[in-house]
Amino acid sequence: MAGICGWLDNRLDRVRGQGVLDTMCAALGHPTARLESTLRDGAALAASSPFGDISLYEAGGVIAVLRGRIHSGDPAIASAIARHNPAAGVLAAWRQAGRDGLAQIHGSFALAVCETTTNTLLLAVDRAGAQPLCYAEVAGGLAFAARADALTAHPEVSSALDQQAIFDYLYFHLVPAPTSIFQGVKKLLPAQFAEWRNGQLSSGFYWHLHYDDHSSASQAELAARFHPILRDSVARAAHGNQLGAFLSGGLDSSTVTGTLAGLGNTPVNTYSIGFEADGFDEMEYARLAARTFAAHAHEYYLRPADIVAAIPIISAAYDEPFGNESAVPTYFCAKLAHDDGIRIMLGGDGGDEIFGGNARYAKQKIFEVYGLIPSWLRAGVIEPLVQLPGLAALPPGRKLQSYLHQARVPLPDRMESYNFLQRTPLAEIFNADFLARIQPGQPAELLREVYQRSDSQHFINRMMHLDLKFTLADNDLRKVGRMTEAAGVEIRYPLLDDALLDFSGEVPVHLKVKGMRLRHFFKEAVRDLLPNEIINKSKHGFGLPFGVWATTHAPLHELVQDSLAAFERRHILQPAYLAELRRQHQDGHATYYGVMIWVVVMLEQWLSKRGL
Repeated sequence: MAGICGWLDNRLDRVRGQGVLDTMCAALGHPTARLESTLRDGAALAASSPFGDISLYEAGGVIAVLRGRIHSGDPAIASAIARHNPAAGVLAAWRQAGRDGLAQIHGSFALAVCETTTNTLLLAVDRAGAQPLCYAEVAGGLAFAARADALTAHPEVSSALDQQAIFDYLYFHLVPAPTSIFQGVKKLLPAQFAEWRNGQLSSGFYWHLHYDDHSSASQAELAARFHPILRDSVARAAHGNQLGAFLSGGLDSSTVTGTLAGLGNTPVNTYSIGFEADGFDEMEYARLAARTFAAHAHEYYLRPADIVAAIPIISAAYDEPFGNESAVPTYFCAKLAHDDGIRIMLGGDGGDEIFGGNARYAKQKIFEVYGLIPSWLRAGVIEPLVQLPGLAALPPGRKLQSYLHQARVPLPDRMESYNFLQRTPLAEIFNADFLARIQPGQPAELLREVYQRSDSQHFINRMMHLDLKFTLADNDLRKVGRMTEAAGVEIRYPLLDDALLDFSGEVPVHLKVKGMRLRHFFKEAVRDLLPNEIINKSKHGFGLPFGVWATTHAPLHELVQDSLAAFERRHILQPAYLAELRRQHQDGHATYYGVMIWVVVMLEQWLSKRGL
């Protein structure tokens, strides 16, 4: 097979000696797939893996490979899926409209379409970005893989680290798309495609979430539409056997569990994590939800020793450095389910980002309201009063000064006011040589691009659009996806079903965040489903008492100190900054400074695991 697909044959080490079809399957995350290198028209493959089902279909010189699950309202595409497999549906969409056919495909997926006669390759991922896909330009085409580190096995793809990505990781606690930790390797964003045609690479978005800024729909009208959409979304995700659900006791996971319980006659298997640490354990809410829905509840209480055991697992599982500490409880929760025979887990991720549940949405409202005060009143009266020396000496005065300082910063930059790298001059954090090799302004540019690309003029919708990318696709979905894969189970996200995503854009902003009440519409819509205690509880999630335990558990403390000492020798961070992190962590600020310490530890662990 020549042309655009020729480079695929016999190149990746993990599939060396296999044909182009094997390689395409392996690139999408199923290296055990084995096919003949030449298939007849209409030949198909379907296989399963913890990261999602893999399917392949070939006809008329076009090969379609898909990881994940899809459906379509288009009769021809739906028929191809039903008669053959999901990849056949992708090929049908391609036959109809080329890359424009992506708009007719719904679900959670990463896909590749290779048309050998025209030397064309199309790559794409789902609307939420639940399924990852990376690519790099090589001689004559594109190399692609589900993992960035797997892609570097290609002889023309560099395994050299991108220094800018290291800075971005320390800023965001992850490496955000479209960049990766490796030079030249890029990641697709949610709903993005990359197409190689006629020797040229192009990329764009085949879908965007439309926000109706001027919707006049009522709460009752929207709720009547919401309930069947929610039920259908959970039913689609629940297709299959050996099913379980994450249950933190929060609004989202409880809604998924309750809806799932209403679909069948057997108890839902739920899985929850607890912590024996003050301020972290929320098992009482998970138990309340389980009792409400007569679920078969499974619990695990995380211990400090579990963190020590999880660190090497995490550093091996992620294809890039990843610094979200709640990966630890996510892994142990998924492992508990796997050990019980569960193979598919439903997660509640996404509700905050589509219905207005993150605390910053309400907080930023205050700043935006301040900006509406006439400038003469702000500059001539309010701000001079706040700057009076006597007021500044008092704690309320200092807090007010901080708020006014933040109010002068426009969104989305304002949301980064408490970022570790914003609170200390960069020259005091980083080695001068490292700082000279990077662009400190890149994180802000990445944030602004997504914020401004939103199909809305309202700041709350724009913040939610930003969170769909950075908080959800880059962070939470990557966290849960890799940890469930490491545990051997598949994850599905009912609240990120395409129908719910589209519906969420129709909910007016004033119903998403009503006054200072977050997720007003969602909470009222599920009032008949959930106990009031869960509806009214404050958001928490899978927080991890790492910072506290790292000061009290000797093996964890030793691992942390050894990792920090090793990272210091890399001459990226100033020794004085690392010393200050250690001091603050030990002297009464364990939880706050434990966050940055975890981020540095996991970077060191990821690098050392790979001999870098």
